[in-house]
Amino acid sequence: MLFFLINNHVTLSFYRLNFREFRFAQTMIFAIEEINNSSSLLPNISVGYKIFDSCGSTLPSTLSKCYAYIFVCFLFQISHFSTCACLSNRKEHPSFFRTIPSDYYQSRALAQLVKHFGWTWVGAVRSDNDYGNNGMATFIEAATQEGICVEYSEAISWTSLDEQVERVVRVIKTGTAKVVVAFLGYDEMDILLEEALRQNITGLQWVGSESWITSSNLALRKYSGILTGSIGFAIKKAKIAGLQEFLLQVHPSQDPQNHILREFWEETFGCSFQPSLQGVKQCSGSERLRDIKNPFTDVSELRISNNVYKAVYAVAHAMHSMLKCGEKSEEVNMSCTWKSILPPKEDVNFSLQSGEKVYFDERGDPPATYQLVNWQKNSAGDTVFVTVGSYDASLPDGKQFTIKEMNLTWFGESKQVPISVCSESCFPGFRQAVIKGKPICCFSCIACAIYMFFHADSAECSPCPLEYWSNEDHNKCVPKVIEFLSYEETMGALLAGFSLFGASLTLVVSFVFFWFRHTPLVKASNSELSFLLLLSLTLCFLCALTFIGQPTDWSCMLRHVAFGITFALCISCILTKTITVVIAFTAKRPANTVPQCSVLLQRMGVLGGTFLQVLICVVWLTLAPPFPHKNTVYAAERIILECSLGSSIGFWVVLGYIGLLAVLCLILAFLARKLPDNFNEAKFITFSMLIFIAVWVTFIPAYVSSPGKFTVAVEIFAILASSFGLLFCIFAPKCYILLLKPERNTKNHMMGRNQEAGVPAGSRTGAFSL
Repeated sequence: MLFFLINNHVTLSFYRLNFREFRFAQTMIFAIEEINNSSSLLPNISVGYKIFDSCGSTLPSTLSKCYAYIFVCFLFQISHFSTCACLSNRKEHPSFFRTIPSDYYQSRALAQLVKHFGWTWVGAVRSDNDYGNNGMATFIEAATQEGICVEYSEAISWTSLDEQVERVVRVIKTGTAKVVVAFLGYDEMDILLEEALRQNITGLQWVGSESWITSSNLALRKYSGILTGSIGFAIKKAKIAGLQEFLLQVHPSQDPQNHILREFWEETFGCSFQPSLQGVKQCSGSERLRDIKNPFTDVSELRISNNVYKAVYAVAHAMHSMLKCGEKSEEVNMSCTWKSILPPKEDVNFSLQSGEKVYFDERGDPPATYQLVNWQKNSAGDTVFVTVGSYDASLPDGKQFTIKEMNLTWFGESKQVPISVCSESCFPGFRQAVIKGKPICCFSCIACAIYMFFHADSAECSPCPLEYWSNEDHNKCVPKVIEFLSYEETMGALLAGFSLFGASLTLVVSFVFFWFRHTPLVKASNSELSFLLLLSLTLCFLCALTFIGQPTDWSCMLRHVAFGITFALCISCILTKTITVVIAFTAKRPANTVPQCSVLLQRMGVLGGTFLQVLICVVWLTLAPPFPHKNTVYAAERIILECSLGSSIGFWVVLGYIGLLAVLCLILAFLARKLPDNFNEAKFITFSMLIFIAVWVTFIPAYVSSPGKFTVAVEIFAILASSFGLLFCIFAPKCYILLLKPERNTKNHMMGRNQEAGVPAGSRTGAFSL
């Protein structure tokens, strides 16, 4: 006969027998009898057992830890109910195995469960032993990583004084957390509930560990107001064929010397085998367990009992493996068995009759799988344990935890998920600011800047990318509105209209001059330069259109180059006209040579003045051309699409060159304004240059200080204003005479003052005609 000890605790209190623990002991006996009757497992060997009564003085993990230290040298130990993660340390407990998962996984599963329902503010209560302290420490660590705060963490034991239990319950009652994680053993939970019932604690959501979450002893109607809706992870439920019949056959007559059997029978039927006790009926022995419904006979929730069953079979398979050393001899050599070292974990790998596989990992732990259980009421008002999900630690992250939320019931039989937070979530547009001296889950809400957004329950506002800004709710970034001076808006349309009007008006003036091209006034105005000037003014008006619309690489280069060259051409024409007038009045050569000289000079002057500007523009475009630029600095809510100058020096050189031509023209025209003639153009050129220079001098500070698209509008306005100034000052007086005062459009009138002065007419006529 092979005799061994199995770590199976019959928790017997000093007052009553625990039916569930007694069922565990009977399940062990049932498994041993199956093994002894087996012809394939440990043949010709009988397994014995001995049950020790710990009287509930300590819990399985602590007791298993003690056994592991005591028996480490010569035995291996398999536990059905010791979940402390500390027992997975192979250096300290190399011979310890178990058929229940380690709390290392359960604690993390509980943290994921709490996180899943958005409970960031929870209370915690634990057993003051290895099971509770280690399990809760792991839970708090995992919860902290998930962003969950624990308002309080209290510990009790079944031997705690009433004052201590009362204080713990008072902490729970006064706490603001609506969810309580109870990492308690059955006995501690029972004590806690009694005090909670006395202090009338209701409205809390309980999250339980596997030790009590499926305890039918706690699923009493008196606790329903407290525990209904409780949720937690439980060991997987199983069925053990033949166990119920075995349990129903338990009877004191099976072992008359067994006081535990007698105590069980007396407790079950409320009788006594001692006839001397008054007021207590005597047990007849004919009572039937089939007529009784209690935790011993209830096999609908075989969870821990199945672990007992697996533990006994694991021991048997381990022994079977060890005894293989004697298979070669005719008889089994028992000494060989005890000299063998502990079998490696891969030697214990078998399947039960139900098909469940049993094996251990390198730490002596089984696969960590749980069922998620919810306490609900049936139609009769009784509490039932409803499986609503599962947890499998062997699966990849994100797939370990599954839940059917629509099947859940919470406290008060509500279908709404309870809320347990220290601070309510911030409204859109606000971020969380930690309150000094409080956990990170307690915060105040501070408004985010308009260019920032926040994630739900985020401590910081995140900046949007440069081309985005936050929406009205500040919960995401949206593309900014791209702004530029377009034809569709009022300002762009008005400027485009004035540009086209100016160009059209210039063409009308050109037509008038062409119609009257043979008249003395047109000839005296130097018709070639006048038509070239009108062409350049038309281009000046039209170049304003290139500044309107969405900037592109080509439009940015075109607008500045067109502006620079057309205005250089325009001012060169005016400067050449002014120089021609001055030369005509100061020439000492014969009259017939002046026209030929002036024609050549004026063409060279216009070409030279314009070519130098073209050269400047070519250098500018080659080295650092203008390009489209998204301005995100001026306005947070929009992007201003504008043309960057590329090289500011290039732009200001172009503008400065035009200004230089204008200043030279002003000086010469001013000096020639009093030259004798009835129609001296120098006066009108002087006025036009004063207007031109005034416009562009005013343009500089306005251009620098104008924001966004108004910068472009200022530039267009300067182009149009200066172009209109040149057109009206130079050509309006001439058109007035051509159209309204034709009597003054005669050669005599043009030359009258010159004749009075005694100056030969021929020497001035050539200066104003071709």
